[in-house]
Amino acid sequence: MKQKLLNWLEIDSGAIRKNIETIRRLAGTRQIAVALKANAYGHGLAEIISLLREHKKADIRYIALHSLEEATLARKSGWDKNILMVGYIALNELPAVFDYNLEPTVYNIQTVSQLGKLSEKYKKSVPIHLKVETGTNRQGIEPAKTEKIVRAVKKYPRLKLKGISTHFANIEDTTDHTYANIQLKSFNEAVARVRKYGLKPTLRHTACSAALLLFEKTRFELVRPGIAFYGLWPSKETYLSYRLQGGSNRILKPALSWHTRVIQIKDVPPDSFVGYGCTFRTTSRTKLAVLPVGYYDGYDRSLSNLAHVLIKGKRAPVRGRICMNLVMVDISDIPGVGLEESVTLIGKYGEENISADLLAEWANTVNYEILSRINERIPRLIV
Repeated sequence: MKQKLLNWLEIDSGAIRKNIETIRRLAGTRQIAVALKANAYGHGLAEIISLLREHKKADIRYIALHSLEEATLARKSGWDKNILMVGYIALNELPAVFDYNLEPTVYNIQTVSQLGKLSEKYKKSVPIHLKVETGTNRQGIEPAKTEKIVRAVKKYPRLKLKGISTHFANIEDTTDHTYANIQLKSFNEAVARVRKYGLKPTLRHTACSAALLLFEKTRFELVRPGIAFYGLWPSKETYLSYRLQGGSNRILKPALSWHTRVIQIKDVPPDSFVGYGCTFRTTSRTKLAVLPVGYYDGYDRSLSNLAHVLIKGKRAPVRGRICMNLVMVDISDIPGVGLEESVTLIGKYGEENISADLLAEWANTVNYEILSRINERIPRLIV
């Protein structure tokens, strides 16, 4: 008997192709490292790798991952090209760099030294990417320590400084890009220092989605698109800046939609409470639909009494608190809803659309979080 899914995602392969084409047009002949960290921003790491492998024309040679678990899955899923590791790898796990042919990002002397010793032990070269601190103050080597880490790299002939990178702090949070330009200047100075000390990285990379969309001068030899690859704008400010620069509309298409089903329909009398905490009270006879999705699945509890879902092309408001595995929605004004009726949590249904951006607005967060927190166990179907 074929299983009837109660909770599933659909990944639009046509949307992914469109976004790849947009990114390739912006990147030109530069190399592209698509960010597939956080389960491909919730879209499914293995599923997105399968689409990248099919789209050979785009010539994407890199994916960017955060953890060794992701790298292991990527190799098992058939990705045989470059993997740029942007997250930290524990010192005792660095042999995996050689096992899985990874390109680690470095910013600690200890990591460089351990990689150097392992390269001598295995008699294998390893390409590394140096991340420099330019004003975000998370990962990255501080300018004053640049010479010291370069000396550590030069100590081991099999360590090859292939890339040098940084990350912008607020390029997508404002239409005033003064700080981003300060960071870019600092990055260029860091590159000059590294070259002065005798290393010549061939891949400079700073361009996240917002930088790729807005500033050609940030693109260098490699770009690292993330949210744009999945068809979403990094922020309203990024979209506004792009349009003010004369950019065309509809260059990105969201690829993900999220669906569930009605598992119970119930008539509730007036003056009845709904859900934990009695946070919603009916004012008239109300018809509720119960849905088998909750905050465990990634449908955030902060959406309680705020969000809407789509049933039969109409909006049904969430009533009461979102539970661990259940949501109640009001279908009083939607006739003909039946048991196991399809429900859209994210995506289009007829003329209506509940976007990840809209959910993010309701939840007072960003579209990145809405997507990346969708539970990995939920099936992803490529359509």
